[in-house]
Amino acid sequence: MARANRVGNPREDYGARMTQLVRVHNFGVSSDGYAAGDGQSLERPFGHADPMALMSWAGATASWPNRTDPGGSRGLEDYLVRDFHRNVGAEVMGRNKFGPQRGPWTDHDWQGWWGDEPPFHTPVLVMTHHPRPSFTLGDTTFHFVGGEPAEVLERALEAAGGRDVRLGGGAESIRQFLDAGLVDTLHVAVAPVELGAGSRWWSSPDDLLDRYHRDVVPGSGGVVHHLFWRD
Repeated sequence: MARANRVGNPREDYGARMTQLVRVHNFGVSSDGYAAGDGQSLERPFGHADPMALMSWAGATASWPNRTDPGGSRGLEDYLVRDFHRNVGAEVMGRNKFGPQRGPWTDHDWQGWWGDEPPFHTPVLVMTHHPRPSFTLGDTTFHFVGGEPAEVLERALEAAGGRDVRLGGGAESIRQFLDAGLVDTLHVAVAPVELGAGSRWWSSPDDLLDRYHRDVVPGSGGVVHHLFWRD
């Protein structure tokens, strides 16, 4: 399935960097199609959803970065966890993944949910209509950027230094890049839990088959991994 490049697509402008991929990786979704629940707050980043109910498969692997005891599963799911950071040079996320504040920033002292050593280890571009100064925690620098997905991606490709750009979520921001034809590969892990409401990702896993090839791989604990790519 050939990809149709659009006018202003930064992948055309960066012809020398076409080995760079724009990827969605280890994106957890409920069986009824939600990536997060309702009622996001400072204390509950996923709203009423339990994030580990969506991502328990990853936490059970040997390579889960927060593992405190030896052991863990190997195989495909362990590879997917290890592959999360492979060749990633920058991350793009929506404002709702950065924090629960809406509208103009009222608290610049609060710097996200990830503590002094965020897990990204790359530049992170946070999409927002409200500018805010960049800041660095550990080896992660957060930049707050506006503009259409193609404009944001152009900046992310530059920041990635020839490596891939990962789209970290949430669902709405990734859908913007999908609608603009800017996503190369996706890994979506569908967990056997229902949320009933929240941030919708899709109505059906078949929603992307007009644009992507797909492999479906059963995982542990009832999780199903959907791997999408295009020519």
